[in-house]
Amino acid sequence: MSGRETVEALVATLNAGDVDGMDAVFHEDAVMEWPQSGERIVGGDNRRGIYRSFPRLPTVTPRRIIGEGDLWVLEASLDYGDEAVYQTVLVFELRDGKIAKETAYWSQPFPAPDWRAAWVEHMTDAASHPPPAS
Repeated sequence: MSGRETVEALVATLNAGDVDGMDAVFHEDAVMEWPQSGERIVGGDNRRGIYRSFPRLPTVTPRRIIGEGDLWVLEASLDYGDEAVYQTVLVFELRDGKIAKETAYWSQPFPAPDWRAAWVEHMTDAASHPPPAS
């Protein structure tokens, strides 16, 4: 599998709610890091445990997949069905075509501060970005 195919396969398994299917794209000793919450998930048992415990797995909508060799990045929206859509960047380090390490950063959109209004254009994707602060 190419790096792009690996990332696309991960997106497909998440969108299908197929936790066991993730085994096809992750090494059993893979590490997942979530720096914003200070969490590290080591190994397949812990990864499967976390994903099986989610109240609902997210629907992943890719915006961009880019990379080469063993380093790939997915920029996506994650929708957990609770009206909160997270903007996410996932960095994948691959080994032999499978994920050896995933680092995930995510945030909910927030209103832009008024003081920047003179220098910016507002994105029109209302589902991903709230209107400017007033």
